[in-house]
Parts: sequence; structure tokens; C-alpha cells
Amino acid sequence: MAEEKEEVKTFEELGICEPLAEACDRLGWKNPTKIQVEAIPHALEGKDLIGLAQTGSGKTGTFALPILQALIEASQKHVQAFFACVLSPTRELAIQIGEQFEALGSSIGVKCGVLVGGVDMVQQTIILGKRPHIIVATPGRLVDHLTNTKGFSLRTLKYLVLDEADRLLNEDFEKSLDDILNVIPRDRKTYLFSATMTKKVQKLQRACLRNPVKIEAASKYSTVDTLKQQYRFVPAKHKECYLVYILTEMSGSTSMVFTRTCDATSFLALLLRNLGFRAIPINGHMNQSKRLGALNKFKAGECNILICTDVASRGLDIPSVDMVINYDIPTNSKDYIHRVGRTARAGRSGVAISLPNQYEIEWYLQIEKLIGKKLPEFPAQEEEVLLLLEQVSEAKRIAATKLKESGGSKKRRHGEDEEDDIQKYLGGKDKKSKKSKRRD
Repeated sequence: MAEEKEEVKTFEELGICEPLAEACDRLGWKNPTKIQVEAIPHALEGKDLIGLAQTGSGKTGTFALPILQALIEASQKHVQAFFACVLSPTRELAIQIGEQFEALGSSIGVKCGVLVGGVDMVQQTIILGKRPHIIVATPGRLVDHLTNTKGFSLRTLKYLVLDEADRLLNEDFEKSLDDILNVIPRDRKTYLFSATMTKKVQKLQRACLRNPVKIEAASKYSTVDTLKQQYRFVPAKHKECYLVYILTEMSGSTSMVFTRTCDATSFLALLLRNLGFRAIPINGHMNQSKRLGALNKFKAGECNILICTDVASRGLDIPSVDMVINYDIPTNSKDYIHRVGRTARAGRSGVAISLPNQYEIEWYLQIEKLIGKKLPEFPAQEEEVLLLLEQVSEAKRIAATKLKESGGSKKRRHGEDEEDDIQKYLGGKDKKSKKSKRRD
């Protein structure tokens, strides 16, 4: 069987119809990925799926193509509104999935509605009134509409997809997910996708899938072979120096720098800007328009360093990321898999460098235990790194002063004013957006 699978060269050979295969070609998807080769034939046969695959392995295409093919077949009989629903843990990932559905279904007139927090409910109600075929949503906002939007229900639903299922089963989403599962048809196809398999995912599998086919296109917790992973143990007081040194050494690279807190993203972005780097922050405290604005600037190449919290670690497809830096080591070692999965996607190479300090070494050792390998050390002469100390210290002082002048992060609401300070400092627009209630 394995030899037969390796012979598959095209989406048509998996059973994908011509219009969708042509759409794949237009998107630059020349050959199916491993998870697509193994899962799509089962999906086309009408089976429920559990897909475990490394992030960046083509999961969105794996569930989108069979759904769109089923939609084409169903639409020959009658129009199918609210045919499928995809649940995502983050707004950005939901928006990206919606874009992929529309790109794949552009030639067949697919309509997709995205329901996420931070966006006006009335605008979304208008979208729902147009009766889209596909709904992509964060759980909380979908429950808002199921509860409050007159005439909207998912009684006609034929497909449910839970993307990044391990994250959807966190306490934040548990009640919303239960509410959704209680009001959608039991007679449906269900796809559950995750880069990691947890006990909660196994529990959900038993609750809402019927005789699913389990496709494991990766070992339990693994990173791709094209990813070069390194670490450097650094004293906490010199961590910024090491960050600046690495970014200088890798100048010209597109990088994502992960921090633990929202305040740290804004502070580091200002610090790096003071030193001439094109850095921009993104975090969960920014409103939706600013989060998308930062992401779009990064994707467009206006800024080549994205300073982010774990809001950006899941599923975002930014093809040109060359390097991931774990400035703060994640307390949950599984988050490491998702973070470093932002680079070395779809067969490309990439670099991931972790910077544990004396307080984080235990968390770092948990990561090595999880991935089953001891990582090599990032080579750097400490004397050379500390040559940067004076200018980094001055950049830190200026960044701290700028944030303090604008009122201090504790007095801000949702971190939006802090982001305005950065936009002012970068010479960006200083337009206050309306502050909307946030609910993912």
C-alpha cells in the first residue's frame, strides 16, 4: 500500500474533480502532501476523519477539497446553504481558512462566511443573510449568532470540522463547543484535525465521530526534517542582547519572535525599532483590525520581524518565514511544536532558535524530552554578543520611556493605546478605532 501511495502525483489521482484540481494548480499546490494523500480518499468515501499531522503539512486542503467536492455534487440537486462549518481557535486562522475555501471554490461560486470576535455582529448578520455555503468561525462568536441572529441555524449542516482540535478543547472553548454540538445535526460528517493528540481530543473523538479513520502523518509530537533547531542558554539580563545579535546575524531573514506576554511584544517591537529593525507586534489584546493590519504588513514584507504571543502560533500560513525565535520558552512544551511550525512549511527549510534563561531551563528540557532529541547549541561568542550591550541598553531605556509616557501598560484598555504608540513611533497612522467587545 505504501508504494501505491508514493506513486500518487496529482490531485486527480486522489479522486478530486477537475475544477478543484485546477484550483489547486492555480494556488501552486502541484502535488498532494502526505496527509492529503492518506486522508482525502477516505473523506471522499464519506468517512469521518481524525487527522494528526505536523503544522504546515496541508491540513486545510485536506478537509476543504472533499467538502467542496461534496458541495458540487449536492448543488446539482439544489442550493446548499450552511453546508459545512469549520471551527477554529483563533480569529486569524479562521480568516485564513475562509480565504482558502474561497480561493479553492472561486470557479464554482462558493460563498464563505467568517464569524469571529472583534468584528461588528450586524455586518456578520448581513453575511449570514446571503446564506453562505461554508461557515468558518471561532466557537464563541458562532454561539452568539446561533443565540441572537434571527433565522440563522445550522440544521442543514452536512460537515463539521474542528481544526486545531487540541486547542478547541481548552476550558476557554469547552462550553461553546458543547452548545454547538447540541444544536447541529447528528447525521453529518465530522473531521477532527490536530498537530497533537491529547486525552481531551480522544474524548471528543468518542463523543462526536462515528467509526473514524485515523490518519497519522506524523509521529506523536514531531517537527519536520527540514527544520534546523538550536538553543542558546542565556542569562536573563542579557537576553535582549542575544536576540539583537541573532537578528543581526540573520539580517534579511523573515522572523517570528515569540514572547510570553502581550506587553513584551510591544516593548520588544519598540526596542528593535530603536535599533533600526523593521519589527511589528501582534497579540491578543489588540483589536481585530490592528491584529490583521500587523499580520498583513508582515506578509507583505513591510516588516520582516513579527513579535508575537501564542495567538500567532497556530495554523497561520505565512510561507516566507525563515526563522522562529523562542525569546520566552513556552510553559507548555506542546506549544513549541506549534511555534516552530511557522517555519519550514510544505517542504521548505527553516531555523528555530530557543533562548532559555536560568529560570526557564526546566521548560526547555521538557521540550527536548517531548521531541525526543537533544538540540545543538547556537554558536555565539559571548564577548561578541556583549559588544551590543551599550546600544541595546539605550534602546531599552527609550522603549520603556515611550511606553511610560503614554500612560503605562496597566492603565491601557485592551492594549490598543499601546499599539497606537508604536504606530505613532513608526510614523504610522494615528487613527483611533472603535473599541469593540472581544469574544473569540
